[in-house]
Amino acid sequence: MRTFVTILTVALSALPQACNRAPEEPHAAPTPGPLPAPPAPPGSTASRPERVGARHVLIAWRGSERAAATITRTKEEARTRAEDVLRRARGGEDFAALARQFSDEPGASTGGGDLGVFGHGQMVPPFEQAAFALALGAVSDVVETSFGYHVIKRTQ
Repeated sequence: MRTFVTILTVALSALPQACNRAPEEPHAAPTPGPLPAPPAPPGSTASRPERVGARHVLIAWRGSERAAATITRTKEEARTRAEDVLRRARGGEDFAALARQFSDEPGASTGGGDLGVFGHGQMVPPFEQAAFALALGAVSDVVETSFGYHVIKRTQ
């Protein structure tokens, strides 16, 4: 044990001298120049595209804005149905086919929920925020608006 303490003491006493010694091999000096710009924070307008393309499935409930008179499901039933569509979409099922089968949007049966390309301010805020936050090809969580529940897939 005494030998170990002596070796440790000698090693520690040499440490300051070793730290103050010039390096034996020259190291590359940092090159001056501008640093790259940091990435834009999430949610900032710099990180969002000006326009996106999307498809969606709209599940309305009785009393939601512009719901057809034939819509009789409750808000809770609509949420359950939207969550089922979301599960199937994220499971790899064809999104356009899901829109044709489940969407309450007029024209979904022929357009497969395709909304085309749109810019900021063209959709209700919760829908816009979700659509512009998606990566290309990604599917949103269930999004609630006054029109119903949406499942959105970014296409462009």
